[in-house]
Amino acid sequence: MKTVYYSVGCMLWLAACSSPAAQNTANPATPKKDSVTITVDSAATSSVHDSAATSSVYEPALFIDEDQTVPPYGLDKVKALIRKIKYVEDPEGGESSTEMLEETQYASLSMPEKFTYHMIHPESYSQNCDPLPIRENEDQRIFGHLKDIFGEYDWSDRQLNFLRKGRDTVIQLMMPLIEKNNRIGGNFKEAIFEMNATEMIPYLIAFYNKEKKDHYILTLLMLLMKENKYPEFMNSASYKKLYAVEEGEYAAYLVYNKANEDLIIQRATNFYDGLHAK
Repeated sequence: MKTVYYSVGCMLWLAACSSPAAQNTANPATPKKDSVTITVDSAATSSVHDSAATSSVYEPALFIDEDQTVPPYGLDKVKALIRKIKYVEDPEGGESSTEMLEETQYASLSMPEKFTYHMIHPESYSQNCDPLPIRENEDQRIFGHLKDIFGEYDWSDRQLNFLRKGRDTVIQLMMPLIEKNNRIGGNFKEAIFEMNATEMIPYLIAFYNKEKKDHYILTLLMLLMKENKYPEFMNSASYKKLYAVEEGEYAAYLVYNKANEDLIIQRATNFYDGLHAK
């Protein structure tokens, strides 16, 4: 019996560490459909993309699950283009690969359509066989890092350049969707962090204060202070507990209570006011 369990374990490990194309080919065929399979807080794939994980034919990643905010700008057109993308292995034989829209097709998209594309389809893939810990009791904790929403996928340099260079437009495209949905999706939070959009701090605080439920907004405020090396935060006990740890930084958290909540908001307010007093 031990031999059987060992063999099955090896097979699962190899499947988890294989490329997306290999994973798709290894799974039995299922009817194609425009729906999502959601695995909440899974270790290596905390966001599961549109039917690619269960199809025998390779399909590019399409993240439209409940953790994301899915922009409506040219959505059907963008999804159709994504499904035609070719998976390209690392030419140097490494563990990184890409799922990129061809440059001519990408250039033909409008700014809002590009925004939709980037929010639902990270272009870079890199194998990671060390699963992140499952997060529990999120309503009672303020984590130091945002939830891992893309798993082994990430935005490419081209996508990060789009967010950072088009920062004002990206924020303008985000705002009506945040208000309409009354939530800030995980992909939007990641984009705000990647853009270092400190100008959004007052809005983030006001949005959080409406219901005080999404503690990852507090996480985002701390990350913006950390990214900009704000001394009041960098010298705090909160910073040491969350970021000055030898290992397990992803799992580090503060207990959610009014004192910690108020302190994060006050520090973020002081940080923002200081930026605009210069």
